[in-house]
Amino acid sequence: MIAIYKKELRAYFNSVIGWLFLAFFLAFVGLYVYLYDLLGGYAFIGYALSSITLIFALLVPMVTMRIIAEENRQKTDQLLLTSPLPIWKIVVGKYLALVTLVGIAMLIVCIYPLLFAQFGVVNFSMSYAAVFGFFLIGCAYLAIGLFISSLTDSQAFSAVMTFIVVLITCLADSVAALIPATAKAAWITYTILWALITVWMWRVMKNTTAATIIFAVGECALTVVYILKGSLLVGTVEKVLGSLSIMTVYDQTVSGVFELRMPVYYLSIAFVFCFLTYQNMRKRRYC
Repeated sequence: MIAIYKKELRAYFNSVIGWLFLAFFLAFVGLYVYLYDLLGGYAFIGYALSSITLIFALLVPMVTMRIIAEENRQKTDQLLLTSPLPIWKIVVGKYLALVTLVGIAMLIVCIYPLLFAQFGVVNFSMSYAAVFGFFLIGCAYLAIGLFISSLTDSQAFSAVMTFIVVLITCLADSVAALIPATAKAAWITYTILWALITVWMWRVMKNTTAATIIFAVGECALTVVYILKGSLLVGTVEKVLGSLSIMTVYDQTVSGVFELRMPVYYLSIAFVFCFLTYQNMRKRRYC
């Protein structure tokens, strides 16, 4: 596991990917620190971090797209899968390399509250709770990207799908508020979501006929419900999209409310997607 961890971490800093990630992330953090904290007069790093979640949605695919997909493309994954090393150690080693990269960025961000303290009063507990919460969000998103990368041999597809998933979780609440609470709007929204899901299934299964049948069956069922009992769909979009948002818990932390459920929530997401990655790679080892 240590060898996998060192290899992946070294790969990021021997190429431009790791340096670009750190440069863009810290540049945008610095920009929003300037806008909120220096110009706005708020001695709280949480506002700046909360504002770059969309930027983070662009940066996460940058570091996760190649982590497994590139090995699948080059067939070097066969060396790992046929080695005596347990699959879980491979997954954990790769994941910890990603977490370390984000952790380095967050350690640099930890300097900001110390700088603010030189010019005024800073609530260190709130500031570092916000930094810790954002780091946990990163852990959750990296696990999602790791899982998606394990499903394909295309870096581009991995990056696009990771970006879409992360973007949905960032904007779910805002998008839900814009969608009318009508049966027709719900039908259209669920059709789009189901189409995206079946595209992902098609990419994984590489079977156009099966993916088409799955989409047709699901769409027919949704249409029947819409025609015969449309009232069941009214108002459900907001609830469904709201449940997809993982930023709500962090927003409470930025507001000054730190609850134990925040680390439990984000670490649970990270564990689930790392476990799914493990299961996917384990299945390929024995196929």
